[in-house]
Amino acid sequence: MAYPNRLPADVIAFVHDTGPGDIPASVIDTTRRYLLDLVGVWAAGRMTDLSAIVHRYVRSHHGAGEVGARLWFDGPLVSPAGSAFAAASTIDAIDAHDGHKITKGHTGVHQLAGLLAFLDAQCPSSATGTLAGGGVDSDRDRLDAVDGADVLASLTVGYEFATRAGVALHATVSDYHTSGAWGAVGVAALGARVLKLDAVTTFEAMGLGEYVGPRSQMMRAIDHPTMVKDGSGWGAMAGVSAAYLAADGFTGAPAVTVCDPALDHVWSDLGRRWMVDEQYLKPYPVCRWAQPAVEAALAVVRRHSLSAEEIDHIEVFTFHEAARLATRRPATTEQAQYSLPFPVAAAVCRGQLGVTEVVGQALQDPEILRLADTMTVMEDDGHNSAFPANRYARVRVHTVDGRLLESADHEPRGDPEAPLTDAEVRAKFHQMAVPSIGVDRAKALEQAVDDLAQGGSLGPLAALLAGRPEPVSA
Repeated sequence: MAYPNRLPADVIAFVHDTGPGDIPASVIDTTRRYLLDLVGVWAAGRMTDLSAIVHRYVRSHHGAGEVGARLWFDGPLVSPAGSAFAAASTIDAIDAHDGHKITKGHTGVHQLAGLLAFLDAQCPSSATGTLAGGGVDSDRDRLDAVDGADVLASLTVGYEFATRAGVALHATVSDYHTSGAWGAVGVAALGARVLKLDAVTTFEAMGLGEYVGPRSQMMRAIDHPTMVKDGSGWGAMAGVSAAYLAADGFTGAPAVTVCDPALDHVWSDLGRRWMVDEQYLKPYPVCRWAQPAVEAALAVVRRHSLSAEEIDHIEVFTFHEAARLATRRPATTEQAQYSLPFPVAAAVCRGQLGVTEVVGQALQDPEILRLADTMTVMEDDGHNSAFPANRYARVRVHTVDGRLLESADHEPRGDPEAPLTDAEVRAKFHQMAVPSIGVDRAKALEQAVDDLAQGGSLGPLAALLAGRPEPVSA
């Protein structure tokens, strides 16, 4: 089959020409909320073994050359591709970041990681600046000259582009690929925007990003949870590499997700339909597919004021993909996140489901393990037919004294149809960030994100992202 080799002029113009004034204020504010959420999840991710391993790897194998970007939440200058790989992998590590129902994956993680790597590498002294504490050896961070409104506009462009690339990929292939597969195309496009590549070179960058993006099979990670996660680190790294290679003359195969005329309907409403508004925010740091069951179980427990000791066992009815989250006794954070029985049991036992429920001693909690071991998970035909547009679960709780308590069908909280409130997003940010970086730095990061939309620069946020977390255990 010969793939189309045409220059998608409207798409390329959107990537390069869309500024803050072209995006509704409400959409920019939504992007700000997602940015705050991503930063909180990023900070929490530094507490994981996955992040520690990735940071050691990038320090050892991705040193800065003629250009360098910071290894965020750490310190040294590294290659831009290494910076993006570490950032996206760390955000992915805690699995509490935004996502999109139809793409069945995560958008913001690789777009933010790639954008910051490009911006940091393009600033003066990027190859020679030495880092001390939270920034370069200067009274000003080298990203002080980068306008915050432009950053939010660029991140919005990344969301719009990458989400559509994901929709297009799912429409053209039968296998279910991880988010990094289509995230790489978005990162390459963002790189073309930051590097100010011409239309032809942008076309090559997008095609190269799609060609080398990780076509990893998501259900393998569901069935065998390890640190490969959603491929976001590899997608960010591939997208950054694609943009720089294209800038130097390396050519790529045409991006089918963008160039195929059969997919014109995916791209025709760029700038009119804002897919930023179609993302969800996760309240819990586990796979989105487990979260309807968590909500259903918590609803029963709270309505009847049940303690874990009063529960004999729980039955869960949900869709096929959620039922595949089968690990009952996770030995690692990744296994806990790609489980359904364990997070449901943890939420019931502790009344919450946060970072402390998927790391450390929680994995050996005997009461959580008892409920997870005795839980039954069954598929529901109606729930299967509703997926992926809707993700449902209901539960039956059997008590020790013989009662049968049932929930209604539940969907996960934070969907675009019923978004988390700003107060809930901020509360989640602090819940995620404070254990890793402390109260004061978390408050300062929150303010720095808010200031981006109020005429502030990227410098204060970058300086706060640059230094190592103090209480980090990894």
